[in-house]
Amino acid sequence: MQKQIQLRLRPEEAYQTTLLRESIAQSLGVSQREITEFRIRRRSIDARQRRVMVNISADVYIGEHAPQLDYEPVAYPNVEQGQRVIVVGAGPGGLFAALRLIELGLCPIVLERGKDVHERKRDLAQISRAHNVNPESNYSFGEGGAGAYSDGKLYTRSKKRGNVDKILRVFCQHGASTEILIDAHPHIGTDRLPAVIEKMRQQIIASGGEVHFQTRVDRLLTESGKVVGCVAANGESFMGPVILATGHSARDVYRNLHTMGISMEAKGIAVGVRLEHPSQLIDSLQYHSRNGRGRFLPSAEYTYTRQVDGRGVYSFCMCPGGVVVPAASGPEQVVVNGMSPASRNGRWSNSGMVVEVLPEHVEVREGTPAVMRVMDFQEQLERLAWQQGGRRQTAPAQRMTDFVNGRLSSDLPPSSYTPGLLASPLHFWLPRDIASRLQEAFRAFGRSSHGFLTREATVIGVETRTSAPLRILRDPMSLLSPSLDGLFPCGEGAGYAGGIVSAAIDGERCAEAVAKYLGIS
Repeated sequence: MQKQIQLRLRPEEAYQTTLLRESIAQSLGVSQREITEFRIRRRSIDARQRRVMVNISADVYIGEHAPQLDYEPVAYPNVEQGQRVIVVGAGPGGLFAALRLIELGLCPIVLERGKDVHERKRDLAQISRAHNVNPESNYSFGEGGAGAYSDGKLYTRSKKRGNVDKILRVFCQHGASTEILIDAHPHIGTDRLPAVIEKMRQQIIASGGEVHFQTRVDRLLTESGKVVGCVAANGESFMGPVILATGHSARDVYRNLHTMGISMEAKGIAVGVRLEHPSQLIDSLQYHSRNGRGRFLPSAEYTYTRQVDGRGVYSFCMCPGGVVVPAASGPEQVVVNGMSPASRNGRWSNSGMVVEVLPEHVEVREGTPAVMRVMDFQEQLERLAWQQGGRRQTAPAQRMTDFVNGRLSSDLPPSSYTPGLLASPLHFWLPRDIASRLQEAFRAFGRSSHGFLTREATVIGVETRTSAPLRILRDPMSLLSPSLDGLFPCGEGAGYAGGIVSAAIDGERCAEAVAKYLGIS
């Protein structure tokens, strides 16, 4: 017999198997011996009241065993003889496009400008140690894309739950913990995600597809207004329709597409800073306890949002128990991002704190195409942060209270940012419409959460890579570029996703659109 049950429990009951089994038995009115197994299906933390509770949905098996797997694995056939499709980029959009192509009997040829996840780690280490940024291998470029080393959160606002569940199951099939099928805000962890990505690559190759690293695509091959392939920087040609999933930092791609006359439009982004607190402080605030999260609760997350002078100011990519990382993708840039390991047990917690920037908020500089004005604004801000940081990967920073009160910090708190921080008056040199809105929002957040606005928190500049500054236009039904038949703009870099899961969903959609384009049902 199988029964479904909803429980609302104290943390110690929810996270200890013995007590959880006891609570289930009491709720069902059966003895614990009668329960063969139980599987948690959904779990969420409710910290809105003083007493923190955990909501649990579970399947309980009485007198029978649960299925061996919590999900039905996807079958990947051999597609070595299948029609070839080029996938440019091995981020979540590209990888899931490739896997879905295999499901549909097509042969993906994945071209990634960066290195594989293991080789890539060496270049990431050099950013912190030697302040050297490899423009082809960094936190944005390489196997797994920006998501591989920027936290691994799998939360999306997508309302298409079925699509989301499919993405999570595929992650589990390639080695992610099945906990991601349960938690309200699933998270793989930066330390575990690379191994999952590597297994995806191995699956693509085992099924007859190809994955080429250090293969930057410089040119599309066209015939009679139709994409028939592409040419890499090393001169090698690859033939087939193209799914373009290059991520939100491939600015050279945007410029090349503009030169080709591909239809694009400027798109809104959000820019600001990365805000770092001691994790103990955030745990105490969110869980309403001086003792923080205690033995059973995970590191606390938060979400803050406010309208200031007609523009949104909000927290972005909150990383509990995580670290701030140098996310520049080229020379003369300082960009910060955040990530957390699976355990989320670090000394600090951080979040982007950003202000909405729409195309109409940005002036077009002389010599800059109007469609690229938001990207140009990003680049200016990142270069300014590099100058303020001492022309290295040292990041300009300020105590949170000093930023709000408009004064230079005489010293800075300890930080997880390994290249180092340099005290700088961010309140002065950030664009006034950004700095003033952040100051007002921080005051408001401090009023709603007493203790959040503190001199123990650090404002670190700059956070600019929240999303793509351009949208590569496509037909909403066929997903084809209106400018070039056979070109399928995809994922976050094309302006149609915002995070790992939504990019993966869009990758699958593009694969299905290619199959339809090729006449394969």
